[in-house]
Amino acid sequence: MIATAFTLLIVMLVLSLPVAAVLALTGYILSESYAFFPMTGAAGELAWNSSEDFILIAAPMFIMMGELMHRSGVSGRLFDALTPWFARLPGRLMHTNIASSAVFAATSGSSIATAATIGTVAIPNMDAGGYNRPLFLGSIAAGGTLGILIPPSINMIIYAVLTDTSVADLYAAGFLPGFLLASLFSGILLVLVLWRPRWGGATMPARSLWPARLRGLPHLLPPLGLFAIVVGSIYAGIATPTEAAALGLVATVGLVALNGKLSLHVLLAAFEGTVRTTCMIMLIVIAAFFLNFVMVSIGLVQAITDAVLQLGWPPLGMLVAIICFYLLLGCFMETLSMMIATTPIVVPVVVGMGYSPVWWGVVFVILIEAALITPPVGMNLYVVQAVRRGGGAFSDLFKGAAPFLFAMLAMIALLIAFPSLALWLPTILNPKAGG
Repeated sequence: MIATAFTLLIVMLVLSLPVAAVLALTGYILSESYAFFPMTGAAGELAWNSSEDFILIAAPMFIMMGELMHRSGVSGRLFDALTPWFARLPGRLMHTNIASSAVFAATSGSSIATAATIGTVAIPNMDAGGYNRPLFLGSIAAGGTLGILIPPSINMIIYAVLTDTSVADLYAAGFLPGFLLASLFSGILLVLVLWRPRWGGATMPARSLWPARLRGLPHLLPPLGLFAIVVGSIYAGIATPTEAAALGLVATVGLVALNGKLSLHVLLAAFEGTVRTTCMIMLIVIAAFFLNFVMVSIGLVQAITDAVLQLGWPPLGMLVAIICFYLLLGCFMETLSMMIATTPIVVPVVVGMGYSPVWWGVVFVILIEAALITPPVGMNLYVVQAVRRGGGAFSDLFKGAAPFLFAMLAMIALLIAFPSLALWLPTILNPKAGG
């Protein structure tokens, strides 16, 4: 039964079938082969129950926030405002790429949106500044991954729905690791540029940067204000995550209007992008719920959990094996599909070994981030290449992103050694979160 399930998933994914179709067909075949009664009759009710979850309403609102931010010019002003703060650091604009991605991530909830937005603004400065192309592009691709770790995060919402975990706890757990990972990215850049100074771009003339820094401060307020509205309203007890997303969307529309960018064309483009992404996500979610229902009903999830636990490996060894499995799987599978297809199977095993589902949610998201910059299916690599004007070798992205993958592995090692990095803040806000 276990072999059949994994074979079906792998074969159909290799055939490049749509992910939703792969999940639904796998569920149907398993139901027909192992269930005592047909389970397809429950598909309609499962589709309704999985779609009506109140927390899922937050996903399209966060997606639309990112769409509107991308089209309002906020990202360009954010990049320009942060640039003077890193002008004296070796690597200069590459640190700005990371910092801009971290701040934009705190409003968009999407890695792809973050990489596309910051890439559009930053790449025109790459050759003019004399930067090493692979490393500069890699900093954009890696910085973009922060969009699903720093709250608000669409992927954390999906994980919360699949595992019945608190979104507020996951957001709190991702806050410190998210900004620590951004610091590790900048640290990697600093080490590489000190090792190879010519990679860091042309030397800037010595001058006072404080006037430019102070002039740019007002442009940092909009994204930070949106972050405060969304995340602050959750932890102040004013709003649920879904209500916070609604507040953030209203504030974003107001911000776009204040910038003079609110038009019918902008709204229609944002609506279209939101609908496309939301429909893709929801179709996969519905198919995943059906597959999960079938696997639980035929005893497949319990069989996998028992088989893994009976190996007798220590929890740390098992955890390392699972992490290696995801690093390999991320090279060949799209990230959202990987999350939805494997979460119902892996989370019971991880929890059965005594780990917190909130803590694992953060580790899992970092593994998904790694998949976004590992070839051949790393989506952020393709996004950055797409916004790269004038073309260039795609291999530049592979080379440039590789150092940041080691930073992600270091972050996972820190979380394993010090789980409180993820659990400290949610435990303070909700004492039951660490369990």
